[in-house]
Formats: sequence, structure tokens, C-alpha cells
Amino acid sequence: MAPVDPHSFTDSAHPFTTHIHLSFYFDFPSSTIHSSALLSLSSPHSGPLFLDTRSLTLLSVLDPQTRNPLPYSLSDPDPIKGQNLVVSLSNHSSVLVVYSTTPASSALQWLNPPQTFNKAFPFVYTQCQSIHARAVFPCQDTPAARIRYSARMNVPRQLSAVMSARHVDRRPPVAGEGAALPCGDALWCAEGRVVEEFVMEQPIPPYLFAFAVGELGFRDVGPRTRVYSEAAPAVLEAAATEFAGTEDMIRQGERLFGDYEWERFDLLVLPPSFPYGGMENPRMVFLTPTVIKGDASGAQVVAHELAHSWTGNLITNKTNEHFWLNEGFTTYAERRIVEVVQGEERAALNIGIGWRGLNEEMERFSDNMEFTKLKTKQEGVDPDDVYSQVPYEKGFQFLWRIEREVGRPAFDEFLKKYIATFKFKSIDTEMFLEFLKTNIPGIETKIDLVLWTEGTGIPPDALEPISNIYTKIVTLANEFKAGRVPGEDEVADWQGQEWELYLENLPKSVEASQILALDARYRLSESKDYEVKVAFLQLAISSGCSQYHGEVERTLKEVGRMKYLRPLYTALVQGNGRQEEKIFAKRVFTEARDCYHPIAQGVVESIFAKHM
Repeated sequence: MAPVDPHSFTDSAHPFTTHIHLSFYFDFPSSTIHSSALLSLSSPHSGPLFLDTRSLTLLSVLDPQTRNPLPYSLSDPDPIKGQNLVVSLSNHSSVLVVYSTTPASSALQWLNPPQTFNKAFPFVYTQCQSIHARAVFPCQDTPAARIRYSARMNVPRQLSAVMSARHVDRRPPVAGEGAALPCGDALWCAEGRVVEEFVMEQPIPPYLFAFAVGELGFRDVGPRTRVYSEAAPAVLEAAATEFAGTEDMIRQGERLFGDYEWERFDLLVLPPSFPYGGMENPRMVFLTPTVIKGDASGAQVVAHELAHSWTGNLITNKTNEHFWLNEGFTTYAERRIVEVVQGEERAALNIGIGWRGLNEEMERFSDNMEFTKLKTKQEGVDPDDVYSQVPYEKGFQFLWRIEREVGRPAFDEFLKKYIATFKFKSIDTEMFLEFLKTNIPGIETKIDLVLWTEGTGIPPDALEPISNIYTKIVTLANEFKAGRVPGEDEVADWQGQEWELYLENLPKSVEASQILALDARYRLSESKDYEVKVAFLQLAISSGCSQYHGEVERTLKEVGRMKYLRPLYTALVQGNGRQEEKIFAKRVFTEARDCYHPIAQGVVESIFAKHM
């Protein structure tokens, strides 16, 4: 008996769950879901079964056949893993858990009508990566245990539901369906309720379980793609325009990596509080509205989430300690798609921005270099606290290094074989390296595979990108140090990415007068592109320009994407003698906190704990 994952109570001696059937009654006034979960096991089991839970109110654990109670106990809460639900089984191959979620669920964000676009109806959505599925339903919450699932979702009739699953039906509630639930049949079948049914037929890791319920609208943008958002024409039209090229991306992905196995690739643009740029939930990618930039450059986030359809969703890291297998491969795949669809210069810009980000993460983890490795040790570590660009960008650099060694045609053949071999499986770094050495004999004599996967820092054979536009931007950034602001003719054709790369290559702290001169000419603090605006505001904070505090406050209250919250709050509270900024940061967070997803709230609180 041994745990299979440092972030889960799941035990190697117990059978894995293969299917979960869920019944959900959404009670918006109390921010809870009254639920039941029927877990089917891979084989009959006698003895204890360990399930991960967090912030759930358990009502009963039953034998599904007889409805007799099964003995169970709950461990004391672990700050990272939650509570171990230990169920005693006697040759059982399934178990039924009846429970309710609580408003403290780390996976769910409930939005009141004033927090939505139309301000008429409430909204709720999930974010289950990395280890938050356990806050929606009891499960073996490890990517090592892949599940199929089906769901019945009982919602108010004015609302609709979407899931990372195939939609089967929207129908009236049926008497008897809610009898075993905490809400009972009376509420389940009440006037004004409707049931939406879904099924996920491919086995997925639990962190890819996802749903959203609200006043939703949609536009079709391709034969396999529908864009959903809150039912506001302005948002829907902007999203449909931004992502009009999605089908072309899917075709390029198939050409590079093999068949698209998930049938549909729909997109849901969430409210601004969504904590990530995108989440690759199969069949239904979740996106932040900040990727709608008006110039189709937001489609690069879509390219990344699409690439996950092969690397991450189809082949999954066995635990978060091997997260680079998801994100390094996906970053590589994303850039290959971008290169074909948007050109080599655009892909080189992406690599350059990533290179700067990787070097910044080396500084961030300078006091804990463990998290500059690809293969990490995360026992006793909350994966949300150490989430970074390292698995993305160092993982990309590793695969790019292999590509340079063997040549692109050979590496493309290797990738297709890798995906075909491991699809619908969860693997670790050792399995990948074994496959690599078997299929590219002698690679370990050309590339130090141990240094790349287990070494700290950036290996000496990593490569800064080379391209005309990249070199020009870095040169201009170096000239800024000597007081030269780029001329309007030099930046006339720049989009958000060019400005982002320029700002990221400036010194971390410059004269306040230089910041003001740059902004006076190019109004970067007012950019509609949050990547540009946040990079500029970060520079302004570290250069002591307190006149931008108003724009910083507006930004921190407008969006909940952690890519923006983390650097802005860190810049405000990092270092000595920043008492005024620390008070400012604390006040803004207090006022904005309820608009952030619980995951983002926790990340900001951990920044404060470290620096205040």
C-alpha cells in the first residue's frame, strides 16, 4: 500500500474508479450544489477505499444496489489534500456518495447577477486543475486515475449549462431522480427547473472535469467549433471574430499530431474573474475575456489549449511532479501551429517572450531551485503555489533541443508515434525518457537527459531565439537604458506581442522620468491588451511611479487572471521600504477579493504571507 500521488490520498492497493455518474441540483441563493456521485470501480473491492474530498458536506455513503449505508470516516483536514474519505467495502464494485458542496469550495466560483455582464442572472463555473475536482465531488483526484462520467444538472429554466462533455438532452425533471439527493424530489421537480444531461465517453483525468451554468449565448465559427459566452451580443461577436480561424488551427494540429479525438472543440469565454488564460477542458475550452484583443492574436491562447487536445488531455502527466509533460509538449505544439497559421516571425516572438519569462522564473525561485527542474518533488507543496512558466518554457526548450539534434522530420515522426503509443494514458518522465531512448537510439550521448529533466536552472544548450524582429526589439530595449525611446516609425507595425517583448526586456527598474516619457508617447498604461498594460504597470511600480496606482487598482479590480494578479501584487509588496505600496495592495485586495476565484484568492494571500 502506497500513495500514487503526493497530492492525493489515492492508494496503489485500491482499484481505480473508471466511471462516475453525477446528479447536481444548483441552489444559487446558498451557493451550493446538492449532489450524489455514483463511483464505479475497475474491479470488486473489499476493505478500505480512499477518496479525496475538500469542503464537502457528506450526508450518506450507500451500497448502490441495496441503498444500505456503508461504514465511512473522514480524516482531519490536510491543508493541501483536504480530507480522506475512507469507505469500508465488502466485495463492492461501486459506491454511492450523497453530499452537498459548500460555499468554501476551492473549485467553484459563484457570481451574483451584478458580477455578470448583463447583471440579470447568477453564474457559476469550475476550475478543477490542479487538485480541485475533490471540491466538487469525492474522487481519486489524481491524473493517474482516468474516468469517464455522465451528469444530470438541475438548473433554473432561464439558465443553461455547458460541460466538458457531450450534451445529450435538455428536459423537464422526472419524479424520483431527486429522491436520494439532499434537496429531495420536491425541489428537484419544482416549477421553473430544467435538467441538462451530459456524457463524457473518453477517459479523462479528474482535473479536466468542468462545467458552467449561466445566461449563455453562442455563435458557430466552424464545423466543430461554437463560441459560447454570457448572452451579450457585444461579447459574442467579438469572440466569434477573434476565434474565426479555429478550424484552420484544428486541421494544422491534426496534420502535425494525428486525428483530433474529441469530436468538438467549443470555446467558452468566461467572466473576467476566470483565474487562467485558458483551461483545456476537452470539448469545451474555458477562456478569459482578456484574450479577446481585437487583432486575432488572442487565438494563440486557443492554439495552446487546442494543442492540449493531444498533449495533456490525450496523454497526461501521472502526477503534478511531471507537469512539464503536459505543458512543455503543449507549448512546443502550440508554436508549431502558430508557425504554420501566423508565420515564423510570430512563432519566434512567442519563443522570445517565453525565454524572458523563463529567465524571470529563475529569479523568482532563486531561494528554492527545486522548482526550476522539469521533474520536481512536490510532497507537502501546494501545486498552485509553485505554478510557473518553468514546465512550459524549459519543457519547450528541452523538446526544441531534441528537434535540433535529430531534425524536424525525424522529430515529427517521433511525436506522432509518441501520441499514438500513449493516448488515453497517464505517464511520468521516466516513461517518456525510456520511449525517447528506444525510438531515437543514442540520443542520451548527444543530449544530457538527466541534466535537462533533473537539473536546476537553464541548461547551457538551451537557445535564445534568433529572428530579425526579435533582435530588433531586444536592441531597442537595450537602447532605452541609455534614455532612448523608440521612434514612431520603428514601432508603427507593432502589435501587443512586440510591445510585450520590448517591455519584458527593459531593466526591472528605471528612472520614473523615462517611464513617464514612454507612456506619454505610446499610452501603454491605457492599452486594451492586458499583456502590454500589466508589463508596463509592473515596470512603473518597480520604478516608484506612484501616479499609476489608479490604473493598477482599476486593473486589479477588472480581471482575476493570475498571470496579471501575481506580478502586480508581487511588485507592490516585494522588498523593503514599500510600506505605502503594501498598505495600498492590502486595501485593493480586500475590496477586490470577492471578485476573484478561490484559487486566485489563495495565490495572492500566499504572496502577502511571503512579503508582508
